[in-house]
Amino acid sequence: MLPDSLSPGVFVEEIPEHARPISGVPTSTTVFIGWTAKRPVDQAQLVANFADFERTFGGLDQRSVFGYAIKHFFENGGNRAYIIRLAEDSPRAVPSKSGSEVLLPNTSAFERHFPSDATGGVFSQLDRLESFNILAVPGETSTAVIARLQAYCRKRRAFYIVDCPGNATVEDMKNGPGKEITGPDAANSALYFPWLAAPDPMQSGKSRPFPPSGFLAGIYARTDVERGLQKSPAGNLAEVRGATGVSLEVANSDCEALDLRGINCIRTFPDGVKVWGARTLLGGNEMQSEWKYVTVRRLAIFVEESIAHGLQWVVFEPNDERLWKKVLWQVDAFMYGLWRLGTLQGNTSREAYYVKCGNETMTQDDIASGRMNCLVGFAPLKPAEFVVIRIQHSLGEIDPGQETGAIH
Repeated sequence: MLPDSLSPGVFVEEIPEHARPISGVPTSTTVFIGWTAKRPVDQAQLVANFADFERTFGGLDQRSVFGYAIKHFFENGGNRAYIIRLAEDSPRAVPSKSGSEVLLPNTSAFERHFPSDATGGVFSQLDRLESFNILAVPGETSTAVIARLQAYCRKRRAFYIVDCPGNATVEDMKNGPGKEITGPDAANSALYFPWLAAPDPMQSGKSRPFPPSGFLAGIYARTDVERGLQKSPAGNLAEVRGATGVSLEVANSDCEALDLRGINCIRTFPDGVKVWGARTLLGGNEMQSEWKYVTVRRLAIFVEESIAHGLQWVVFEPNDERLWKKVLWQVDAFMYGLWRLGTLQGNTSREAYYVKCGNETMTQDDIASGRMNCLVGFAPLKPAEFVVIRIQHSLGEIDPGQETGAIH
């Protein structure tokens, strides 16, 4: 653009830059779906704390575990939740193995809200949300509903926290989960067992069983903030706040057996109730899936979603080398930032990730068809699930150059 003045001189012009740095998307915005006593059902409502939920949806209601799940979410570190209300067909109470009653959703009614073709019903409300990261349907255990939500979450790049049946025993869980919910879509979900015992303010603080998904969604959010996506929402720091115990104690040997099947246990220790599993529903040893761990899958979802949002400006830009260089710079800067934060493996950025965009990722046919291909690979950190300490006992002097102990 020529300057207005025709006299010789130096002129400065500001040029807007289309390729902006990629910002990481949120990781713990949670959608809760369930029954409440009030409010319309036509759209998802955002709440930032339990007081918001009480004002909007009526708070706790003994006919449903749903309000309690929202309370547990915020108590454990959650800070942002969308509520999708199912108005009709209140839950039903069934006896648990321990003799106490647990409230379960009316499964036949719930299935009507989750059509098999993922259109209409609750899915239409989820479609209106620009993005969300975690999904929980407290107390829902129908394999048909779980499978539909797994598929939807995979399509939307979200993660589904699945509840076990409230009256399930260890033996029941050793026989499951079934093939219906361990297919390819299971990578975007994790199952937790058993239900948790927590005080009920509606019964003078008396403890009763509640589904784990509300607690776990809060723990996911808390861990993301305190440690980052590379830290599993499990272990000594994953204490379940507000829980007084579990509905069924799980022995160490049983926990090991369930872990190998991709079922995450919640256990009681002398210093509190803690999450003691970090696998997806594809985490069974026999499956040998690359999406075995919750952290690895959630990190991949985060990278995919962040890059997808950050490259929206690319659509309809001229598909030439100038565009490819901008995309390379933009994505490389984002991945480098993740490595610097300790989110990826590798002593150098070259060991942690790679980004390719250009003639090596596109053919002339791709370019002629309007496709621009960007290839991103990264090395995620995996949890130290099994810590082995080797100790050597020596009667003589120890050679300083000899390995006497190792931690794996």
